[in-house]
Amino acid sequence: MKKIGVLTSGADAPGMNAHIRSIVRTASARGVQVIGIRRGFSGLIESDFFPLERKDTANIIGLGGTILRTSQSEEFMLADFRAKAADNLKAAGIEGIIGCGGEGTMKGLHALHRDHNVKVIGTPGTIDNDMYGTDFTIGFDTAINTAAEAIDRIRDTADSQGRVYIIEVMGSEAGFVATMVGIACGAEYMAIPETLTNIPDLYKRITREGKHKRYIVVIGEGDEVGGAVDLAALLKECYNIDSRVAVLGHIQRGGKPTVADRVLGSRLGQGAVETLLGGASNVMVGEVHGQLQFTSLPQTYERKKALQDHLIRLAELLA
Repeated sequence: MKKIGVLTSGADAPGMNAHIRSIVRTASARGVQVIGIRRGFSGLIESDFFPLERKDTANIIGLGGTILRTSQSEEFMLADFRAKAADNLKAAGIEGIIGCGGEGTMKGLHALHRDHNVKVIGTPGTIDNDMYGTDFTIGFDTAINTAAEAIDRIRDTADSQGRVYIIEVMGSEAGFVATMVGIACGAEYMAIPETLTNIPDLYKRITREGKHKRYIVVIGEGDEVGGAVDLAALLKECYNIDSRVAVLGHIQRGGKPTVADRVLGSRLGQGAVETLLGGASNVMVGEVHGQLQFTSLPQTYERKKALQDHLIRLAELLA
């Protein structure tokens, strides 16, 4: 294998540039040329390819976002467009590709391999940390540190005013971000998709120490009651409790990646190149208990990654 492609797909995640840098430099050391594919699967369809050299990855390891840009391509899930992408890869002499992203990325890579026998390797890049087959995903550590800093700042105001603050963090339909940030910031309550949000119990907790006490609630965007605005409305409607809402939103995706995300992105980049050159395909390269682990692409989105019970118990104990 002398020429491979790399793309980032779906939502961006801090650490993707460190990942790209590692792929280019690992491949270069093996005498393999890397072709950058702009805008994920859309770039595959449009043949938006360009050579990626070592010099192109200088000084990108600390940058947020992705120099390859990204997209969510609904077209790629149609057979005709995948066929066009496969033809484009063949015409460019690209013998295999590495794709970094979340569930949609793994589905797209698997479909390309299944239909056209293209050699594909996936790597987990999402702030949600909800990918089966890896302990942590690229971008998760940066996201929780960004959220923790924001909540620490909000806490100062909450302490001063003696108010209830409901802070919504991202995480899709998994509570990894909310639980980790809630524990780290000393939140009094965490509402996550994995557990039932008991509104009467929340009311009792808020009022057990009397009025005008600071109370921080962290809620994941996939919770069954909805988001922070919905929870605030329920508290007002049911118990006449006023609260302030802060939705952190996409601030969690941007900014400089943490050391942990730079190292994880780099290690998974090296592992992906070596796995592809070793002849494997249709797997995601993750890290479990400090070791590289290979998971078939369908398993990454067909199996649900469970939030560890000990974290849920810890969050409840410390609240």
